[in-house]
This record gives sequence, C-alpha cells and structure tokens, in this order.
Amino acid sequence: MESKDKLSGRRLRLYEIIFESDTTAGRAFDLILLLCIAASVLIIMLESMADVKMQIGPWLKSLEWFFTIVFTLEYLARLYVVMDRKKYVFSFFGVIDLLSILPTYLSIFIAGASSLMIIRVLRILRIFRILKLTRYVGEGQNLAKALRASQHKITVFLVTIVTSVIITGALMYLIEGPESGFTSIPRGIYWAIVTMTTVGYGDITPQTIAGQTLASIIMLLGYGIIAVPTGIVSAEMINQKRQERISGQVCPHCLKEGHEHDAVFCKYCAGKLN
Repeated sequence: MESKDKLSGRRLRLYEIIFESDTTAGRAFDLILLLCIAASVLIIMLESMADVKMQIGPWLKSLEWFFTIVFTLEYLARLYVVMDRKKYVFSFFGVIDLLSILPTYLSIFIAGASSLMIIRVLRILRIFRILKLTRYVGEGQNLAKALRASQHKITVFLVTIVTSVIITGALMYLIEGPESGFTSIPRGIYWAIVTMTTVGYGDITPQTIAGQTLASIIMLLGYGIIAVPTGIVSAEMINQKRQERISGQVCPHCLKEGHEHDAVFCKYCAGKLN
C-alpha cells in the first residue's frame, strides 16, 4: 500500500487544506466552499422563477458558469492531491462532486439539463467537517450501528404492522362494504395504514358502529406503534454509545473519516494517517 509519506511539499499542503478540517486553512476552505454551494443552489432556484429569470437571467447564467468553473477547479484539485484517484472518483462525495458540475456542461448540448444542478445541495453534507463539528461524524456512526443492531427487531415489528393492517383492512371491507367507500380489501388496507399512522386523510370513513369501534381501537394502537421503533433504536444507541473523541482526519488511502484523535493508522484500511 502506498504510504502517505509520498504526499509531500505542496501536494501535502493542499491535501490538508482540501480534505481536512483540523487546521485554520482547512476550515476556511470548507467555509468558502459551503458558501459557494449555497449561493449556486440559490441561483438554480431563482432561475426556476420565470419573472426573476426574465429580469436578471443573463446575470444568473454568468454566475452559474462562474460557480461551475470554481467547482471544476476544486474537483481537479481533489484529483491532484489524493493518492488513489480511482477510489475518490467512485466514492460518495466524488460522484456528487462530479455530478454537480456535469449538468452545466451538458446544458450546452441538452436543453434543460442545467436543472439537474440542484444536486449540488447534497454537497452541503460537507458541513459536518467544518468548524470542528466532527462530533456529528461519531454520532452518525453510533446511529448507523444502532440501526444495524436493531434491524432484526425492527423487521419483526414491520412484519407485525403489515399483518395487522391486512387483517384490519379485510375486516373493514367485511363490516363496511362498498357503501362506505371500502370497495376492496386493498382499499381497506389503505384506510388502515392511514389511520394507524395517525395521518387521517378522511377520504374514507366508517359509518357503522362496528366499523367506528374498530377504527377507534386502531387509532389508539397507532400512538403506541409510533413509539415502538423509536424505543428500539434508542435502546440500541445507549448500548452502542462510544466515549472516544473523533477527529476530522481523512484517510489519504480510503478517504474515510471518523478516526480517534490519537489514531496513527486508519481503522478501515490500516493506511497511515497524517
């Protein structure tokens, strides 16, 4: 595996600025980048408004190309400093970075392609690295672990819910019938889902006493059902709670973050950290 020691001089300095947020220059870079992303997304929104586009359309187009060029240079800079360019290109942020600049160039050949630039808003996810807000990286990992650990319980819960709405929908079809709008069992299942989740559109309502009684029971159960998955995940999050501090270091080999402050090697690929 290639060592990070080969990142030296100007390339190493650029890597620390672009990919890491533990330095003043890195935080400044992230802040400027986020402001550019927010501004470009605002421009895309304004372009979708006919009256605004009619008044300042040419200015918006110029700014759109300005930000596209900025993001293109940033993408090329990331390709220049990373050790494994292929890994970056096919990583989540690598794909998002590329998709955020392609629509503007495609709009030259394909009309309407520029509207796809709204995908730039996904780049706002980089905010988790800015201003040392790296605790959210650790919390995100805790949440992911809790979801994985509780997946079997949630699966059982969902199977129980699906079974319940099928039975309830069939019962409402038998009790109410087409006269009350329950024209089929799937229609009854739709009503059961809407009622159990406490959405209550009101497009179908039971008219008989038996139907209203069953509906009341489903409504009461709905409040408890909403709380069940929250309790399952919360319990797992308590079990998965981690005490270590997370830094903003990005592994130069696999481009993953979420390492401890005193980590020397990447916990994902064992590559040497900065």
